[in-house]
Amino acid sequence: MTGQAAVRAQWVLFAVVLAAFAILPLLVGKFYLQFFTKIMIMAILAMSLNLLIGYTGLASFGHAAFYGTAAYVLGIMTSQYQAASFWITFPAAIGASALLALVIGFFVVRTHGIYFIMVTLAFAQMLYVVFHDTKIGGGNDGMYIDLRPTIRIGDWQPLSLENYVHVYFVAFTCAVATSLTLRMIVASPFGRVLVGIRANEHRMSSLGFPTFRYKLAAFTLAGAVGALAGYLSAVQFGFINPEFFGWHLSVVVMMMVILGGMGTPVGPILGAGAWMLLEELFKDLPQLGAVDLGKHWQLWLGIFIVLAALLLPNGLIGVAKKLWSMRSLKSGT
Repeated sequence: MTGQAAVRAQWVLFAVVLAAFAILPLLVGKFYLQFFTKIMIMAILAMSLNLLIGYTGLASFGHAAFYGTAAYVLGIMTSQYQAASFWITFPAAIGASALLALVIGFFVVRTHGIYFIMVTLAFAQMLYVVFHDTKIGGGNDGMYIDLRPTIRIGDWQPLSLENYVHVYFVAFTCAVATSLTLRMIVASPFGRVLVGIRANEHRMSSLGFPTFRYKLAAFTLAGAVGALAGYLSAVQFGFINPEFFGWHLSVVVMMMVILGGMGTPVGPILGAGAWMLLEELFKDLPQLGAVDLGKHWQLWLGIFIVLAALLLPNGLIGVAKKLWSMRSLKSGT
C-alpha cells in the first residue's frame, strides 16, 4: 500500500470512528454514554500529557495540577443558587490553569530528568495540601456543582449541560478538536523543534533554538489542554475534591499514554480507552470460591501493566502498526 493510500485509509477510518461516536447516543443507555464521556475526557488529559512526555521528553508527575485547578475554578465561580455562564467560567478555568502552568513551568523546565519529575510532583502536592487542609473549595470534603454552567447565545440555549447527552457531545467535540489541534501543532515547525529537543536538547540549543522558551510554551500549552479535561470532568460529575490534584491521577494518565503509545497522535486515545475498559472489566470479575476477583481489580490491572510494558514496548499503537504492515504484505501492495 502506497503512502498516499495509507493516509487515505487512515482518514476513512477516522471518519468511520467519528460517525460511530456521533450515533452512539442512539444505541446505548445513560450508563454507557456517561462512561464513554469519561473516556473522552481522560483521552483529552492523556493527549495533553503526551505533548510533554511523548514529543518534548518531559515526564511530568504533577500534570493533575492543571486538571484540578480548572475544576476548582468552575466550582468556586458557581453560585449555590444560580448557574454560572459557560462563556465566563470556561475561559477563566482554562486561563487560570494556563497561567499556573506558565508560572510553574518557569521554574521546572530548567531542571532535567528525575529532578523535573520530582519538582512537578512537588508543585502538584502543594496544591493538594492547600485545597485539602484549608477551607478553600470545601476542604477535604470537596464541593458540589449543583447547577451546571449555562450555554446561551442571547435567549437561545443550544445545549444544556444538565443533560448527559449534551455533555457527551460537548466532550466528543472537545476531544476531536484537541486531537486535530495537537496533530497540527506537532506537524508545525514548533512541533518539530519539540521533537528535536526530546532527541537532543544540546544539539538544538547549539543550532540557535531557545530551548527553554520552547519547553515553557509546550508546558503551558499542555497545562491548558489538561485544564479542558478538568473543566469537563467537573461538569460531568458535578463534584470535585482535592484528589483532582492527586499524584495517582498523574501516574494513571502517564500509564494511559505509555499503554497507548508515546509520541503518537492516536496512542493516548487508545491508551485512555483501553485503561478505562480494563478497569471496568476487572472490577466486574466474579467471585471464585472464597476469592472476590473483582475486589482485587487493582492487582489484575497491575499485572496487565507489567505484561504490557514487557510485551508491548511501543504500546497498543505499535501492535496496530504491525497488524497493518502484515495486512499490507499479504495483500501484496
